[in-house]
Amino acid sequence: VSTQSTWGHFLSVYFFSHNMPPKFDPNEVKLVYVRAVGGEVGATSTLAPKVGPLGLNAKKIGEDIMKISKDWKGIRITVKLSVKNRQATAEIVPTTTSLIIRALKEAPRDRKKVKHIKHDGNIPLEEIIDIARTMRPRSLARELKGVVKETLGVCLSVGCTVDGQEPRDLCTAIDNGEVVIPDE
Repeated sequence: VSTQSTWGHFLSVYFFSHNMPPKFDPNEVKLVYVRAVGGEVGATSTLAPKVGPLGLNAKKIGEDIMKISKDWKGIRITVKLSVKNRQATAEIVPTTTSLIIRALKEAPRDRKKVKHIKHDGNIPLEEIIDIARTMRPRSLARELKGVVKETLGVCLSVGCTVDGQEPRDLCTAIDNGEVVIPDE
């Protein structure tokens, strides 16, 4: 076998066996998840690598995110961008942490000046149950009681108290049956 024919075979297999990329489907919906600070125009340098390949303008997307996140001023949120036919629609996907910080009703802060803030407020248990109901579809817990305990764990990491108690003590009370969580 000659070297030239082997090399020619390699080239034909390598270059001509690869398929072309599929044609652009205008009805296909692409989902892009972006973390942003509510009520602020995000840095286009962080948005551009995510939305640029989809043929979208990062500056316009940043302004859209700012418009829909006015209620979440100063809180880091997750935004779901649904891109269909080069048109993006933004939708806020609340995380447990952002819902808890929002429930604390703290005054908006200047992120450039105030760093490492302590969230030492108090949230009523009813509000924690409401947050757990919001997060129920995204949780893997079987019952609402499990989602409430997950939410209390986030309260512990945020640093706030629930009904004037430490979240860990409240979890123990739920396990012992001292505090009753409604079914759904």
